[in-house]
Amino acid sequence: MGKRSRQRQKNQNAGRDNRDTAGWGAGYADIIKENKLFENYYKELGLVPEGEFEQFMEAMREPLPATIRITGYKSHAKEILHCLKEKYFKDIQELEIDGQKIEAPQPLSWYPDEQAWHTNMSRKIIRKSPLLEKFHQFLVSETESGNISRQEAVSMIPPLLLKIEPHHKILDMCAAPGSKTAQLIEMLHADMDVPFPEGFVIANDVDNKRCYLLVHQAKRLNSPCIMVVNHDASCIPTLEINSNGKKDVLFYDRILCDVPCSGDGTMRKNIDVWKKWTTSNSLHLHGLQLRIAVRGVEQLAVGGRMVYSTCSLNPIEDEAVIAALLEKSEGALELADCSADLPGLKWMPGVTSWKLMTKEGQWYTDWSEVPSSRHTQIRPTMFPQKDSEKLASFHLERCMRILPHHQNTGGFFVAVLVKKAPMPWNKRYPKLRKDSKLSSSAAQTSSSKEAPSPGDTPHLPPEGSTEKVERNSQEGKVDKEADETPEGASVGQDAGAKPEGMCGPPPSKKMRLFGYKEDPFVFLSDDDPVFTTIQSFYDLSPDFPKLNVLTRTHEGKKRNLYMVSKELRNVLLNNSERMKVINTGVKVWSRNSEGEEFGCAFRLAQEGIYTLQPYIRSRIIRVSVEDIKVLLTQENPYLSKLEDEAHAQAQKIGMGSIVLKYIPNPNNPGEPQCPIQLCGWRGKTSIRAFVPRNERFHYLRMLGVEVFRDKQGLGQKRSDGEKDGKEEAEDAAEKDEEQEEERAADKEVDLENGNENGSSESKTDCGDKETSS
Repeated sequence: MGKRSRQRQKNQNAGRDNRDTAGWGAGYADIIKENKLFENYYKELGLVPEGEFEQFMEAMREPLPATIRITGYKSHAKEILHCLKEKYFKDIQELEIDGQKIEAPQPLSWYPDEQAWHTNMSRKIIRKSPLLEKFHQFLVSETESGNISRQEAVSMIPPLLLKIEPHHKILDMCAAPGSKTAQLIEMLHADMDVPFPEGFVIANDVDNKRCYLLVHQAKRLNSPCIMVVNHDASCIPTLEINSNGKKDVLFYDRILCDVPCSGDGTMRKNIDVWKKWTTSNSLHLHGLQLRIAVRGVEQLAVGGRMVYSTCSLNPIEDEAVIAALLEKSEGALELADCSADLPGLKWMPGVTSWKLMTKEGQWYTDWSEVPSSRHTQIRPTMFPQKDSEKLASFHLERCMRILPHHQNTGGFFVAVLVKKAPMPWNKRYPKLRKDSKLSSSAAQTSSSKEAPSPGDTPHLPPEGSTEKVERNSQEGKVDKEADETPEGASVGQDAGAKPEGMCGPPPSKKMRLFGYKEDPFVFLSDDDPVFTTIQSFYDLSPDFPKLNVLTRTHEGKKRNLYMVSKELRNVLLNNSERMKVINTGVKVWSRNSEGEEFGCAFRLAQEGIYTLQPYIRSRIIRVSVEDIKVLLTQENPYLSKLEDEAHAQAQKIGMGSIVLKYIPNPNNPGEPQCPIQLCGWRGKTSIRAFVPRNERFHYLRMLGVEVFRDKQGLGQKRSDGEKDGKEEAEDAAEKDEEQEEERAADKEVDLENGNENGSSESKTDCGDKETSS
């Protein structure tokens, strides 16, 4: 049944594939890139500099350039950049297709360290050249490995303006699909020598299904400092943490508030916006955007920064929201001047006056002009501030609007808010929960004299903002969920207490509104019997944080063990009844039934090796570049295939899971200048690397091995001219399929619903058994 369903879907998608072959804008021939209402509206508003409107409209009709970003926190980022420049970009510069010279990718001038690039190459051109097809496969493979992200250029701006540091506690309020979240995680891990930064990212989205997309994005980065939760951002609960034995409210140092919007800045890639755009989209969304922004600043620590962003150019969704927020804050918030933060980025300052237009084309310049029949759709906060002195104090010119024709990007709006004092409604209306253990002093952050937490105080939106359910489909859905979800930290107050160390799913009546029921997050105790064999087998260092290890089941055998940072453990243990956690932690060990006879039932997992390895003091084999090539291109090579030093080390180690560690030699710049750590298995006479397919490809490329699989099924070949390169790469191709199955099984366990009783272990165990025999 499932197979037939997939076949139907494949047939339905065939037309879409054909459209792709005709270039990025193809397939939308029936959508004419004209919208008179859109043109009239933006022409009248005057957001585009005089004399540039035609350029602006022409740019909106052009396909959007593809942009890629090299993940900055990976220790291999420089190696990937070197690989891109030397192997791909150089060749592309010399390339001609159909008599036309291909324009090589260019770095984004404003993105630090040449870590982001853009190109105008279309899918049609990519398919015409084997060399470009290689480049495309490289991008796909490295994207799946988490080393490259394909992300729209303007989407990269908000995380840069947050100025993340490794100790920051960060909330991403509307995080899916997760490209910005990935940037936040990378910034936390700026120092790869620190496996557990003090900070963390809590990534939230209201859509349960999109949360799993978010998990997939975050999982590629293998961080123990990310948690994905599922809430309506406009009433996301206030969380508590344990601080020096007292319960404190969690306030965030940085908040990314990338709100749902009408998306008229995305017309270059979302062609159907041309047909669907009306001004009523912005009117419907303004209230929701304002409520989300208000909830964000309530949870922001004093001294913290919140970035508000939309992919809309409309002042109703942009400056109007910021102005309403600033007015209600009564000086507690101020717009930061970011003009010098991204040198090279072209942007227009925010506007201080704008008008409002209905979809019928009727204009209003002031709330007093709006007839009462329109009061449910049009609200006072949508209009500019009348008081010129107060308007000047807002400094709306510090907002940044990116126009598509200035640097060949999408349209975007971003504003950076700094919190100077607690929000006034938090100070005026303290209201503690009856059974709360919080005292007024405990409700303050260590860095500020904060009032009682937002979740414990009345939620007062800015004056005049709509409290009615908007009839826009998206906002209606969100508001419905908001109505069903109790607000703030009071959720789950009368729920039964959980056993210590266990974070179960929230009570179903209160929180399980939609989506899958998640398995619990159970932290292991310091004396859990699981650690006995693990401790001795891997000779873990005394400072290994056992209390940070968790599993997803409290009954039966523990299938996988995960690790989170100490700070996220604190959040999980104190808020299991308040929030719906979709996923957290990085997998560090997987149960392997064959391993028990060798001394330990758990083998190392590649996902968590960089987190775990600093604590492992035995079962480490130091390998060379040639050793890694052998391990990644051959199936179960004999120990004798290793070079002498690695072979001697392997002989001294018993059968079972091992760490294969490469340490760069600064005196040999021709070799990779970044450390490489791989999980492996020491068999009786052979040795094997347990590395997923795309990571295998990634490491091979870094070592100078070409891993391009051509469409005629001729396997893969090596570019450095080594004698047995083709044969070894073909072995790797066979190995890839097996690794892909193992990875798919792991994904099913890890991503879908945390089911610890899946079937992935049988495949893993078979592989281990085969190796060890």
